[in-house]
Amino acid sequence: MNPDINAKEKELLREIHQAVVKYYNFKHKKEDKPYNPGDRIPYGGRVFDENDIINLVDSALEFWLTTGKYSEQFEKDFAEFLGVKTCSLTNSGSSANLLAFMALTSPKLGDRRIKRGDEVITVAAGFPTTVAPIIQYGAVPVFVDVEIPTYNIDCSRLEEALSDKTKAVMVAHTLGNPFDLETVKNFCDKNNLWLIEDNCDALGSKYFYNNEWRYTGTIGDIGTSSFYPPHHMTMGEGGAVYTNNTMLKRLIESFRDWGRDCWCASGKDDTCKNRFSQQFGELPYGYDHKYVYSHFGYNLKVTDMQAAIGCSQLKKLPQFIEIRKRNWNLLKDGLKDLQDVFVLPEPTKNSDPSWFGFILTVKENAGFTRDEIVSYLESKNIQTRMLFAGNILKHPCFDEMRASGEGFRVAGNLSNTDKIMNNTFWVGVYPGITEDMCGYMVEQIKSFVNSKLRRKL
Repeated sequence: MNPDINAKEKELLREIHQAVVKYYNFKHKKEDKPYNPGDRIPYGGRVFDENDIINLVDSALEFWLTTGKYSEQFEKDFAEFLGVKTCSLTNSGSSANLLAFMALTSPKLGDRRIKRGDEVITVAAGFPTTVAPIIQYGAVPVFVDVEIPTYNIDCSRLEEALSDKTKAVMVAHTLGNPFDLETVKNFCDKNNLWLIEDNCDALGSKYFYNNEWRYTGTIGDIGTSSFYPPHHMTMGEGGAVYTNNTMLKRLIESFRDWGRDCWCASGKDDTCKNRFSQQFGELPYGYDHKYVYSHFGYNLKVTDMQAAIGCSQLKKLPQFIEIRKRNWNLLKDGLKDLQDVFVLPEPTKNSDPSWFGFILTVKENAGFTRDEIVSYLESKNIQTRMLFAGNILKHPCFDEMRASGEGFRVAGNLSNTDKIMNNTFWVGVYPGITEDMCGYMVEQIKSFVNSKLRRKL
């Protein structure tokens, strides 16, 4: 490159970066000031600084647009953070779950391939896109109940859920709290089942497995993450699928990239040096490998602008995790004397959660309902959320299947799942929540409970 052009480009970039910092300070930067009671407390949201915007602007100026150098950098850095061999970026956490599941349907997996009509063990108390890929493909979800107060899969039901059609277990770590990975993994290994860890709400959580602390999402065969704004870090939209199995990585990326057989990066040709010298299906010998399709895939790639934000956000992730833990502990400590009316959450044994939210279940004899306290907190500008679907089987998307009794199976009963649907809610712990905000949430929850108890007396 001409030195003069290179110097001019650097100078222009420096000026743009300075302008970005000025704009960030003017438009977005929040001055440190005490929380004013009554100000909105969201359950989650984006936490960003000028460096995130600078990365976004730099990627836009390059105008590569699709997957490129920032995507490659993020995949490398994220895999190193988690301690896994490979990471594949995609456009959302829901797409990550779809790709993780669909990879296991590939004919390349032989007898371990999930076929239509095969069964996958999961739970009904969670987010729908953990279950949707199973149903969309034509496999059969087998629902088991969850435990309270961890809100994770009840491992005592696994054997009851097992059949000669079972091929996999696909469950999420609920609100950052790891499920009993040792029991689930041993069950999968014993029965030659795949394990997909939906890690979208638990990035940074750890579990003590085989005498070492490991990040959730890295113990099963495949893990998934979401980078939607309320999650542990953000790209706006975005997700990742990660694995230590090189074959599974190839399958994940084939389904992500139109179902193609070629693994060349975007804009590159002939990585395998056999582009025109292979035989595939009934195609002519030497047909261009870049246009050979081994699967009926999708286009679920991420843009380089999203990945650029992710590269910057990843540097903040350790701090984000610590703030989430701090906020959760403040709420737990502040509400510890309300155990007569609430079931307070508990971390799973042998785990170190990176919390997504603080969950509460109203006891049957509390003297008030979940809906009453949720309405009160919302009136005080404290945002609340249900535990996602509550019981996905009760939703309109299951109307036809419930009516026919086909397309799913329930092992035992879902009594705790229904209890969660009726009595459970959660509030946020994301890094935008300050200690003062945690104090206000505790104060308002206690104020509501005390007012109900006074009326009861």
